Amino acid sequence: MTPTADIIRGVCEGSIRAIARALSLVENGSPDSADILDKLFSRQQGFTLGITGPPGAGKSTLVSRMITRYRSADNSVGVIAVDPSSPFTGGALLGDRIRMQSHATDSRVFIRSMGSRGHLGGLSGATRDASCVLSAAGYSPVLIETVGVGQAEVEVADLADITLLVLVPGLGDDVQSMKAGIMEIGDIIVLNKADRNGIDQLESYVKASLEFMPPGLKKPEVVRISAVTGEGLEDLWNAINRLVAAQSGIDRRSRSAVKTLNDILQENGLIFSEKLLELEYNGREAAEELILAGQLSPYAIGKKLLERAERMFEHNGSK
Repeated sequence: MTPTADIIRGVCEGSIRAIARALSLVENGSPDSADILDKLFSRQQGFTLGITGPPGAGKSTLVSRMITRYRSADNSVGVIAVDPSSPFTGGALLGDRIRMQSHATDSRVFIRSMGSRGHLGGLSGATRDASCVLSAAGYSPVLIETVGVGQAEVEVADLADITLLVLVPGLGDDVQSMKAGIMEIGDIIVLNKADRNGIDQLESYVKASLEFMPPGLKKPEVVRISAVTGEGLEDLWNAINRLVAAQSGIDRRSRSAVKTLNDILQENGLIFSEKLLELEYNGREAAEELILAGQLSPYAIGKKLLERAERMFEHNGSK
């Protein structure tokens, strides 16, 4: 058995060592990572929760509370915490490791810090792939906490099945400058630190902003909590449960398949992707059906299209 096959088997069996190795490979863009992700894609289960918001909103405290909640229901929980990267070393600050220390000894909680490495949108470029690995390993939910960088934090809404936008009183211009479009990334808007002065004004401002959402879009639920005291957390859990119940596993897989395929094509610079999909798979819709049927993964399709594009360029260059 090849080293790659050993890693894939280990991930599916829940081996911490294999999971850590797979995450390192995908984060570093190893050539072996495509094969690993190809095999793991169809084994994903459960759902992903994105937690985003401005710096100081209490996201990590909330994530710690969520870990406790899901572990009490006997779930294995994966956490991907995307930290700001040093512009000099590329290393992450690893602040989440300190904040979530109480869960460090739990064998069914896997916390991975990832540096954003200058990637706009608050997410590391490998976050999607890391989420695939943890989901295939049986972690559900996978919690994705993004670095607080304001309006650029919109990618998490595409990546996660459910997104929480966390806001707190006292942010002043940070909140006032938010446009309604940023509010729309949250499936649930969480007003944290509800015991602070200004929570009523914040709630009024958020609800007023949501009135400017385009017609036809579902307005996110607004929930007050205090991640420190526990106030309102039961309301938040219920709101999350309602959204999870409203999403079927098929809907989640379909959405994930389409988004992953689009990302892979873009990342590989396949600007003629629609033409290539037509030549290789009779079009995008047919390719997506193959993914949903479990016959191919987006990673396998991306690899095949890239190979075909390279052959086309070589052929044209030889003329």
